[in-house]
Amino acid sequence: MRDIQNEEDLREVPLDKVGIKNLKYPITVLDKSRKNQSTTASVDLYVNLPHNFKGTHMSRFVQIFHKYHKDISMQHFLDMLEEIRISLDAQKAYGRIVFPYFIEKEAPVSHEKGIMEYKCSFEAEVEDSNRKFNISIQVPVSTLCPCSKAISEYGAHNQRGLVSVKVLYSDFFWIEDVIKLVENCASSPLYSVLKRKDEKFVTEAAYDNPRFVEDVVREVYLGLKNFSINNPFKWFSVEAENEESIHFHNAYAYAEYNKKNKG
Repeated sequence: MRDIQNEEDLREVPLDKVGIKNLKYPITVLDKSRKNQSTTASVDLYVNLPHNFKGTHMSRFVQIFHKYHKDISMQHFLDMLEEIRISLDAQKAYGRIVFPYFIEKEAPVSHEKGIMEYKCSFEAEVEDSNRKFNISIQVPVSTLCPCSKAISEYGAHNQRGLVSVKVLYSDFFWIEDVIKLVENCASSPLYSVLKRKDEKFVTEAAYDNPRFVEDVVREVYLGLKNFSINNPFKWFSVEAENEESIHFHNAYAYAEYNKKNKG
């Protein structure tokens, strides 16, 4: 049959990215406590297209991804992209998957169990020997305002916030360890199940541990900088955004670390 994709294009316009976007697919990722976790990802896969090629073979993206979807761990994600690049005779291959990651968490006093969801993503590009791989994790937290506590005769306002961490992959790490680090830098973690004695504990713990968004970002920054002594992250970013409970705006802070610029 005629293969139109492989026919020559005469317009001389190279394309930076062509491929598939927003493919919903079941995947299996590593889980620190249960070894593996099944979840569902939104998948984007691309390659570059030279000016003389009319199109790419879209079905190959899905065929190759299907081979890896039952073990789409950090180590295998780059291997999957390299196979796509070679199969489609491309100079570069790009990939991004976004997926909910679930962790069973106990309430702090009653120890009642519930499930928490954390949004994660793998994003990478592969070009011959050059590989770049970023992993993002979003962690919902609670913060109590230090200023409100300092100026009020009783009480202080608090709010739910979202901390987003993005790290340049250099060696394997557990998603759970980054989540725990972030939660420890907030006024309090969030829980899906809280009994009254848990609510008392969480409320008082947050009151004793007030945090601005600036505090959260700085504490997470220092934690990630010292996350691994043997193989530290060479680059990462941290951002925190609070849905303010008494202001008609959100509070925001951001910082990034680049080992090359820090010496």
